[in-house]
Amino acid sequence: MSLPFPVNSALGLLPVYQPGRPIEEVARELGRPADSIIKLASNENQLGPSRIALSAMRKTLPHLHLYPDGNAFYLKQKLAGKLNLNPANLALGNGSNEILELLGHLLLGPDAEAIVSQYCFAVYPIVTALFGARLVTVPAKKFVHDLDATLAAITPRTRLIFVANPNNPTGTVVPPQDLARFISAVPENIVIALDEAYIEFLEKPLDLLPNVRAGRKPNVLLMRTFSKIYGLAGLRIGYGIGHPEFIGALEKVRQPFNINALAQAAALAALDDQSHVERTQKVTARGQRFFARAFRRLKLEFVPSSANFVLVRVGEGQKIFDQMQKAGVIVRPMAGYQLPEWIRISMGTSKQNQRCLEALKVALGLTAQNQG
Repeated sequence: MSLPFPVNSALGLLPVYQPGRPIEEVARELGRPADSIIKLASNENQLGPSRIALSAMRKTLPHLHLYPDGNAFYLKQKLAGKLNLNPANLALGNGSNEILELLGHLLLGPDAEAIVSQYCFAVYPIVTALFGARLVTVPAKKFVHDLDATLAAITPRTRLIFVANPNNPTGTVVPPQDLARFISAVPENIVIALDEAYIEFLEKPLDLLPNVRAGRKPNVLLMRTFSKIYGLAGLRIGYGIGHPEFIGALEKVRQPFNINALAQAAALAALDDQSHVERTQKVTARGQRFFARAFRRLKLEFVPSSANFVLVRVGEGQKIFDQMQKAGVIVRPMAGYQLPEWIRISMGTSKQNQRCLEALKVALGLTAQNQG
């Protein structure tokens, strides 16, 4: 039945975000113990959180009857020190997804346009639709952002451009010199939301923090997260980096107490554990090399990735996903990203990666016998 009251008309165009399937749900369906299932679907850090972060959370548990620090003073101070910024350059969000929504509150409405790349992160179109703005999608060039075409797509109604670098779900990266040229070319009355959720996996990323320190390009907001490299996805904590006046405007539209006490404690501690970060980077690089060799050997098309996941073409993506899931391996089908022939695989431990590859080979009918 229809609701007996009107709702936001933008909801009619609003897709529902589909996350990777939880381990517990798949275990129930298969009638198997949860510890027999591996999930390589949501770009999570399979090493888990830092032990230092876990210890910090345990110390916080007795105090959960108290509201968290609404301004996250200590976390902002430490994060600012690590980045050589002022705390006024930082806005914290319940995941970097909340930062995206804050941008919508600030910039979007029925008279506005937002530009995205083909194969962009699913939340960008959702935020755009939520605020009734028009979405402009620029075709990708070999799975990479076409920055020249993006510049050509700017109109007087353009208010916001989303650029993820590395991009999710493709894992592709824009060369630093091209990204710098693009940022310089975008008019300053248009905001560039540069999503750097996977920046820690890049060897030589474009460093835009000097611009922030100097107050240059106030229309650029960098977005980062503790979900990936720090393994804190379950706590939902991300942050935006930008000009103090821009950050001040975001602060006006965020929810009070949006960063819970456990998230603040864990993130604060995680910043001290550089060895965990480096181990994650090594495990990720090893996984990328493993899958690249395997896909070439199996003659499977894949997109070379600069993040902690890889996109591979398998034919019927949903069918392969279903068959791998029955084997206790959860990956991500990509039909929702207009890539129905592809699946996305997150990097796991060596043991997880090997098991995933074996399940993929069985699903594709590429057993040792018929390979050779």
